[in-house]
Amino acid sequence: MLCRRYQPELADEPDIMSPGGSVIVSPMGEVLAGPLWNTEGLLTAELDFSVLAKSKLDFDVTGHYARPDVFQLHVVNQPDTQRVRKEK
Repeated sequence: MLCRRYQPELADEPDIMSPGGSVIVSPMGEVLAGPLWNTEGLLTAELDFSVLAKSKLDFDVTGHYARPDVFQLHVVNQPDTQRVRKEK
């Protein structure tokens, strides 16, 4: 049972807010199984680990896409961090 405090906000919402959509996607973006909508079930797929190296050529998250000079994460109400240098 949902907390009564939130009932007014949920009064006009459908009974099922998220009908699912589970899916298994390969590292190359190919849908291997699913999507599974509006039902319970188990998705299974055969995985080909040999495509991992090839997929990293398409999107290398630790390579040239990792741009701290361009992208920064700021968390609201998070204290400022201070950089500390180690002396050699």
